[in-house]
Parts: sequence; C-alpha cells; structure tokens
Amino acid sequence: MSQKNQQKTLSAIINPVGTMQVLSNREVKKLQDTSQKGLHRLFRQCCLAVLNGEHQGDCAEEMMSMYQDFNIRIIQEQRGLKLELINAPAEAFVAGKLVRGVRENLFSVLRDILYVSSHISDDPRFDGGNGTDITHIVFEILRNAGAFITKQVPDTVVCWGGHSISREEYEYTQKVGYHLGLRYLNICTGCGPGAMKGPMKGAYIAHAKQRVNHSRFIGLTEPGIIAAESPNPIVNELIILPDIEKRLEAFVRFGHGIVVFPGGAGTCEEILYLLGILLNPANKSMPFPLVFTGPASAKSYFEDIDAFIGKTLGAEAQQRYQIIVDNPLEVAKIMRDGLETVTRYRRQHGDAYYFNWLLTVDEHFQKPFEPTHDNMAALELKLSLPPHELAANLRRAMSGIVAGNIKEEGVIAIRENGPFQLSGDPELMQEIDALLQSFVDHYRMKLPGSHYQPCYQIVQ
Repeated sequence: MSQKNQQKTLSAIINPVGTMQVLSNREVKKLQDTSQKGLHRLFRQCCLAVLNGEHQGDCAEEMMSMYQDFNIRIIQEQRGLKLELINAPAEAFVAGKLVRGVRENLFSVLRDILYVSSHISDDPRFDGGNGTDITHIVFEILRNAGAFITKQVPDTVVCWGGHSISREEYEYTQKVGYHLGLRYLNICTGCGPGAMKGPMKGAYIAHAKQRVNHSRFIGLTEPGIIAAESPNPIVNELIILPDIEKRLEAFVRFGHGIVVFPGGAGTCEEILYLLGILLNPANKSMPFPLVFTGPASAKSYFEDIDAFIGKTLGAEAQQRYQIIVDNPLEVAKIMRDGLETVTRYRRQHGDAYYFNWLLTVDEHFQKPFEPTHDNMAALELKLSLPPHELAANLRRAMSGIVAGNIKEEGVIAIRENGPFQLSGDPELMQEIDALLQSFVDHYRMKLPGSHYQPCYQIVQ
C-alpha cells in the first residue's frame, strides 16, 4: 500500500465478469495505446472514476491529479484476460479484494469503450452526422450492454437532478424513489451522487420490501461526465455513451417517464433537451410522463424554471409537464398511471416496450456540440427562433457551462482562455443570466463549500 498526496492505494490483478472474457490483439493494442488516437487515457480515466466512487467531488481534473500514479493494464492469457490495477484507490477494496459491484462496473467500462471504438466508430454503416444512424448507434450500444428486456412492460423511470443538492432535497429524492420502488418501478439516472443516487437508494429499500429479485438501477453516463460524477454504489447496470447527445437520447428512448428534481445547468440542459423534442409536431400526441418535483423549499426553484420555460419556449412547452411540490406519493401515482398510458400507446402503435422508436428527435439535438469558446460565442440565442430550435441552442449553452464547470477539457479551456461568452437578444440574455445566477446563489453549480468562479459571461 502506498500513500501519495494522502491517498491510500492498492494494486491488484482481477478476473473478468460478464461478457468481457477475451479480447483480440487489436483490441488490447487500442486499450494500451497511449497516443492521442489510442484508448488508454480514456480507459484509464473512466476506470479510475469507477474505482473512486466514494470520492465526494465534482471535478474530473482534480480526481485525475489525486491519483497520478494510477494505471491499468490488460493481461492476455490462454484462458482469457485479466486486468492489472496499479495504485488504485484503496476504498474500492475490502480485505484486499475489489468490491464486486466495482469489478462489474470496471468491465462495463471495458465493454462500452471497446464496442464504440471497434464496432461503431470504425463501421462504415454508421454516419455520425445522420440522425437515423445516430439513433441506431444509441440502440446498438444499449443492446450490446444487455439493457433491453423485450417482453417486460414499461417500468423504467428516469430521474434527473443535480449532484449538488441540499440534504433536504436529497432525502426528498429518496422518498420519491421509495414510492416508485413500491410500485415495482426501476430507476435510471445519470449514475452520480445527489439526485442521481437518492431515488436509487429509496427504490432499493422499497424493492427489498416487495421482494423484487432483479432490481434494475441503470446509470447512463459519458466519458466527460463520469470522472466528475463517479457511479454511485447502487448502480448495477452501468452504460457509457460516447457523448452527451447520445446519452440524452438514450435517456428518452430507453426510459418510459421522467422525474426531474432540483439541479443546476446540467439539469436545465436535460429539461430543455426533452421539451425541445416534445415540441416537435411529430411528437404532439405521444404520451411521455414528465414531473418536476422537490420538497417545499424547492418551490421557488421550480417557479423560476417554469417562468423561464414560459418566456422562452412558450405555453405549449409548459403543458408537457406537471409540477408537484412536497408530495412523493402523488409523484409515484402519476408516474405509475403515466407508464400504463405509455404501455397502451406502444401496444396500439406496434412500438417496442424497451426502446422508443416512434419518438422523433431532430438532428439539432443529436449532433455533438463541442463547447469551444468560438462555438459558444456563435450560438444563436434569439426569441424569434422556432421554439424547438431555440431549445436546441439553449441546451447547447447549458451543455457548455457544464463542461466549463466540471469536465476536464472544459475546465482547462476556461483557465487558459477565460469564461465562455454568450450573447443574443437582450431580453433573452437577461432571463438566462437571472436563471444561472439563481443556480450560483443556491450552490447548484458546484458542491457546497467550494468556491465557484463562473465559467460564462453574458454579453449584452
């Protein structure tokens, strides 16, 4: 055991679990390649995040600096592969053995990174700029991860919300998860702490009371997020999508209904993404249960969100969700009823229970947005835009702020070049500024106790 920068570490060799029993020589070379085109840095970073799940932080760069000596190697043997962990966080071990859930998630990382690299990126059948192909990429990644249960009626509730929330808000998310779990519903979140962990914890207890034997706690993440929001210990199905846009599409096609808890820019991004899709005329008649909820103390938060949506996307967008304050039981009842409506709709229209093929997702919401300073400054933020187009651009703005707050590349870009600059219609920019400032004032941008220097600047 070593102790570098006060971080205790262990080294170990672990056997595989799941489907990743053997690798080809080409796959091993990709994982060990430390060049810019190689996968080693990405693989190392995602594995460290899984191993460091107990760390209470929200900065990818900070986590990587804490364990600079961490490394991971592939050991090829005649009987299959093994992973060698070098200077891994000691908290991932019990009596010298890696915790089983951590081991399973490590091999989920291996599975998803290799699949995207070997079977998606190099496959000429998939055009990353084509919307239909992007949807099929999301489908293929989920299918390869074993996420689909074909004959099971809709029972998966996606829970969105911030990693930086108050204790009262966290306990409320647990209560909602508990009542969802009592109704035999499974939980899918972004897999991190806060509002992503609370619903899973509540549902875990409820499933135990209901004697549910195969509880599903699905965590959907992407490489830029996972290092800052490590998977919480309850996640038993970890799936890594290649970018934020595919992660968001996975949420709305895989999940059957969505509950939104208080959060910051990332939660706002998710709300804008979904509302922008639901505003598409092609999705007008599609049932999609959507509830915003929190404790009584969060009432003003949702009033601000609702007002922002009304002033930017209009009354039609406001009709696509319900706001329920301080009533976990009512949230669960509405979600249960909503999923029954979804089941009837899918059955009537011949759509799959496990993947929402009928949902129309415009390419504005699918094509990856790289949050550089130039791209952020070039965003068209005008109230004259059609609501779904404005939602797409507002979503990109929030995505850039998330990157500047917690993603390693975004944090470095802000340090080197200063804050992102956003400009547009004065009235709209005033609304954006007020909403973002409310997130700052209530410690929703970073964990409480940490200093927050805004990574954005509103230019009038």
